[in-house]
Amino acid sequence: MTSIIVNVANAVRIGREVLADIWSPPPEVDYLRWAEDNIVFSKRESPFPGRYNRDLFPYFDEILRALSPADPCRIVTVAKSAQLGGTVVANIFTLGSIDMDPGDILYVHPTENNAQRWSKMKLVPMLRGTTALAKVFPQKNRDGLDSVLYKERLDGRGAIQISGANSAASLSQVSMARQVQDDLSKWETNSAGDPEKQADSRSRGYEFAKILKISTPLVMPGCRITRNFEDGSQEHFYVPCPHCEHMQTLEWENMLSNLDEARPEDAHFTCIECGCTIEEHHRAEIARKGEWRAHNPSAKRHHRSFHLWSVISALQSWERIAREWLSAKGDPASEQTFLNDTVGRAYVAAGEAPPWEALRDRGAESSYPVGRIPAGGIVLTMGIDCQGDRVEWQVVAFGRDFRRYVVEFGVIPGHISDKTCQERLDGMLKQQWVNSYGRKIGLDKVAIDGNAYTEEVWEWAKKHPSFLLVMVRGSNTDSAPLTQRVKKERNTKTGKLLRYSKRFYNFNASVLKMALYRNVAKTDPLDRGYVAFPRGLEDEYYRELTAERRVPKKRKDGFVEYKWHKDDTVDNEALDTMNQAEVAAILYGIRSLPDAIWDRLEAEREVPVPDQQLDFEDGLFASTAPPQKPAQPPAEAEPEATPTAKPRHQRKRWRSYT
Repeated sequence: MTSIIVNVANAVRIGREVLADIWSPPPEVDYLRWAEDNIVFSKRESPFPGRYNRDLFPYFDEILRALSPADPCRIVTVAKSAQLGGTVVANIFTLGSIDMDPGDILYVHPTENNAQRWSKMKLVPMLRGTTALAKVFPQKNRDGLDSVLYKERLDGRGAIQISGANSAASLSQVSMARQVQDDLSKWETNSAGDPEKQADSRSRGYEFAKILKISTPLVMPGCRITRNFEDGSQEHFYVPCPHCEHMQTLEWENMLSNLDEARPEDAHFTCIECGCTIEEHHRAEIARKGEWRAHNPSAKRHHRSFHLWSVISALQSWERIAREWLSAKGDPASEQTFLNDTVGRAYVAAGEAPPWEALRDRGAESSYPVGRIPAGGIVLTMGIDCQGDRVEWQVVAFGRDFRRYVVEFGVIPGHISDKTCQERLDGMLKQQWVNSYGRKIGLDKVAIDGNAYTEEVWEWAKKHPSFLLVMVRGSNTDSAPLTQRVKKERNTKTGKLLRYSKRFYNFNASVLKMALYRNVAKTDPLDRGYVAFPRGLEDEYYRELTAERRVPKKRKDGFVEYKWHKDDTVDNEALDTMNQAEVAAILYGIRSLPDAIWDRLEAEREVPVPDQQLDFEDGLFASTAPPQKPAQPPAEAEPEATPTAKPRHQRKRWRSYT
């Protein structure tokens, strides 16, 4: 007889096992341990290939602990220098969470284009290269689990939603317990208002949410990451002096005060306690002994904020930091980049121009007259601005150390499409100006505003070589590149590629204005970035040059934006053409010309014309031979003004001929 064995479940035991599973605490979420076990850098990704090494990044330990559920804070802010490894922290937080404590994560970039690029170039290789995640994330899955902006685990336990802050739709209808707000300073308002508030609201339904805000600062007031840092615990990395062990932060001002410009390789700090020298070879040792200290400890429970800059990182030498400063010194636009990318600080904007009367008085005492190029002015550029009834232009000479010299400013009546106006502009491009040595110098580069009347501007511009003439348009956002070629644009009706996009450039008008207003305030002609004005410019020129200021504007949703505002009673073409002339100089290469090129240009242009005697009184600022003034075209009737638009050029008295 065959016996049958029946296994009967023990209900009491099963109940206890279920309760034990429910009551057992979840596994510890330890991002630091996970990074050591899973992150492996390739030679392409890092100068230190191999597994994640805590000794190379000791300052990240506490930041990763703050991101864990064990820390009660809801928001973690990291204001940092560029190329410091901040992306590594964000990636450890993102991938470690999806592995150790699966759930949905929102990763927000400034734009959808940034988001797509990060997904393809960073996220996908990391998912493939991380053993713990390679099997749970599908590759090219046809069920919608794997797209450029959405990555879902095969078991459905979590997903990564990748969004752009410029898209209000991508920041709606989702709820996320964790999120990363990357490059936060570059976020701009979208169609629904403030994207930061929109993103923050996506985690409102989770009591124990974690939001990582990380970015390099930009411009204050108005910098998002700086505002968040100040709202948080304001933690700084303190290191001991290698001689007396006094704890202190390594401040940029300390290095700057000890900097020998002739020997940047000797860049160092001085201990604030014992006065001994702290050198770069001490860095690894003192960084391992460093600790984070909060300057606003009352905020630690809710919002921890950290500041890091390049000096503590093994990714950048102190000599390179010193050389970057020496290269940027004196040019506000370059100084801003240095403070943002190297020191990790926001650049405090000069939103107000000096009084125009002070600039006028300085011009009245100038050593050179309008229409002449003074000594030091070597590269000659022109900016052109198009209005409905006139075209305005400005010629500026640029020299070493970012110095510039206004040469002339003028108005040509008529619209850019008028044949007569175009003929006069043609003449301007061929014109030459006499320098202090009696030599005639032609234009090296010209930039014309292509934002308005684009097609008409192109019809004129295409007749001239692209190495001489380019079209430009300004962007008043603080985060835009200084100059950038316009992406290929197509006709909205025909779909055909617009030919002018090959010689069309965007430029950051906001940064150039801030830099100009800092530079025009300098009174020492030997200062880097000094701006010189000639005798003979009308008061209206100085009013126009200083017609704008950077002011806060409150939106209906309560968000405050900082925008450039023009005085409604004054034109601003002198400011616009100055920016365009500077863009022309940048595209010519003025910011990166080696000394050998400057030497060659000086040898060609700043030597007296043979057999010409310079006037003793004018010295190096004017030749005895007057400049050759081109013949004026025949007198023509002024175009009739429409009842709604009075021709403003009628009240401008400076040169309007070619």
